[in-house]
Amino acid sequence: MPRITAPNVRLYWVLTVILFRKGFFLSRISSAFRSFFSILFRGTLAEDIALEFGYEKPKPVAPPVEIPKPSDGALQLLGILQRDSRIIDFLMEDISGFSDDQVGAAVRNLHADSRASLARHIPLEPVLDAIEGTFQKLDAAKAPDPNRIKLLGNVPASGKVPGGTLRHRGWRATEVNLPPVGKQDLKIIAPAEIEVE
Repeated sequence: MPRITAPNVRLYWVLTVILFRKGFFLSRISSAFRSFFSILFRGTLAEDIALEFGYEKPKPVAPPVEIPKPSDGALQLLGILQRDSRIIDFLMEDISGFSDDQVGAAVRNLHADSRASLARHIPLEPVLDAIEGTFQKLDAAKAPDPNRIKLLGNVPASGKVPGGTLRHRGWRATEVNLPPVGKQDLKIIAPAEIEVE
């Protein structure tokens, strides 16, 4: 049997006072009972108990930001042209049974409406502001930018030419003014229309 000495008794009392004074022991027992019954009856651990044991409530995850795909702008522009000028209706129609006068009358309206819509949403300007069919001088020391100028005909392997006849001026967008893409399905170019009587 261990011998009880004054230092052992003092240590016992000091530990007892520390544990009970700070409520360490009783708070742990209380937390254990509360945890047990909270999980038993509610299926979850109470938030204050979880924090006491060092668990934190998971932070809500922000929904991922949907990044527009390159096809979104193309489909959106096609939808705008269909809405304003009915270009898809014209292109999908079999026009072989119509006379040239009927097709010409339809194209005149289609052209005006499509041009106005394009000018409103994507203003364009020529890549080379010159007259088609005239000689266009180029820098012979270097090959032209293939994104801006496409060389046709007898092109040397180096791509360096002094110039050539301008066959097409090309087009570039000066700005893009497409409306923001909402939650609509961009694959639906034009919805079906039903007239209710």
